[in-house]
Amino acid sequence: MNAKYAQHRLIIWFTRAWDVLGAVNIRAKILGIVLGLVILMGVAATIEVRLLLEQTLTSQTYERSVAIGRDLAARATDLVLMQDYYGLFRLLRDTQINNPDVRYAFIIDSEGTIVAHTFGRGFPVGLRDANTVTAQEHHRSILLTTDEGDIWDTAVPIFDGRAGIARVGLSLAAREQTVTAVTGQLLLTTFMVAAIGITAAAFLTWILTRPILQLVELTKAVAQGDFSQRARRWADDEIGALTDAFNAMSEALAQAERERHEREQMRTQYVAQIITAQEEERKRIARELHDSTSQALTSLLVGLRSLADRYRLPDLKQQVDDLRGIVGQVLNDLHVLARQLRPSVLDDLGLAAALQRYVADCRARSKLTIDLALIGLDNVRLMPVVETALYRIVQEALTNVIRHAHATTASVVIERRSDRVRAIIEDDGCGFDPDTTHGDGHLGLNGIRERAELLNGQLIIESAPGHGTTLYVEIPLPPTSEDCDEPHFTG
Repeated sequence: MNAKYAQHRLIIWFTRAWDVLGAVNIRAKILGIVLGLVILMGVAATIEVRLLLEQTLTSQTYERSVAIGRDLAARATDLVLMQDYYGLFRLLRDTQINNPDVRYAFIIDSEGTIVAHTFGRGFPVGLRDANTVTAQEHHRSILLTTDEGDIWDTAVPIFDGRAGIARVGLSLAAREQTVTAVTGQLLLTTFMVAAIGITAAAFLTWILTRPILQLVELTKAVAQGDFSQRARRWADDEIGALTDAFNAMSEALAQAERERHEREQMRTQYVAQIITAQEEERKRIARELHDSTSQALTSLLVGLRSLADRYRLPDLKQQVDDLRGIVGQVLNDLHVLARQLRPSVLDDLGLAAALQRYVADCRARSKLTIDLALIGLDNVRLMPVVETALYRIVQEALTNVIRHAHATTASVVIERRSDRVRAIIEDDGCGFDPDTTHGDGHLGLNGIRERAELLNGQLIIESAPGHGTTLYVEIPLPPTSEDCDEPHFTG
């Protein structure tokens, strides 16, 4: 369990570290890698050279200590045998003068007495016993650590040990100075290389990231719909290939946008032509009903009245009056149908007046309580195609409410905004399941949806059995068609 927990924690830590590193920009990553490598290699080289130099200088100091001790033992043999202590003192002094790194030197006779040394203020306690050598040994060297630093202490037997021992202490201070100087020089070199590396890396990242940053900015512009942007090709490398791919993509998107705009224009013209043709046909039929059929029925009414006046028979008069009532009702229905097919008030006074008259007719015909709210349409005319679509949508919606909803109240809200117009038709009827609006029983709703979609709008239905129905219709207003403050007429 502990191993699994540790592994899980390691994965979490690695993931978080990767997330942090991934959020760093490319320039910082490249500069960090270059700087890290230079510092790592510089520090590693400094440590390795320092250790190697310390070993080399220590070995050299050791060999010099042995050589100086052997030379001192050979030259001191006769002086020790002759007990020439002054000569021994001079020999030790000359040895120290000729070898500046000799910290001390002294001679011990065969009886263990120090007969000559280079210490002016007394011999240090314990130094004599710190190192010794037997007659059978060539020499013996040990490394002493003192308050003045490390010292190679070398003991060499004089005349095979029969005349005593020569001791030499060689200081390692020169080694420390050399190692410190070389380390400083290496660190300075590392700093200079790091500065050069950072400069080169900064220039390299500038070369690499400048076209990438340019592509990022151009991509943002393309994402906002500006397909005219083109990237400059910097070099014939992978970034150059990426630039060519981006330019090709921008050109393809621009071409697709032009084609889409052309299709949209064609679709708009086609929709306008369809709606215009529909409305023209409605107007023609309404005119035919008014000019031909209505006049024929009116003539029939006049003839029936003349017939009743000519023949004043009671039975005939009753039949004529019944026929006149039927013809009058048919004539009234034709007038209502003609107004529904194409109300003249929509062309003359606009959407607001047409909806007010139509809602009043619906109240009178159905006894349904209908509220009408028109927002933003005071003394304003919309495009004829939009006004016609909204009128037909409200007409179809209220017809469905009257015929199928079994409602007592309904409301119609038309709200115009700067870039769109919204229609909300709501009733308190029996409601239905919106998922079943694709059948034959909901052709009216399908017609509303088709009219809205023809104008790039949408229909949203909110309903449930027993909870009434609400229709939301939203139609965008084309930016190229400005609404007019004055009423205008259509043919």
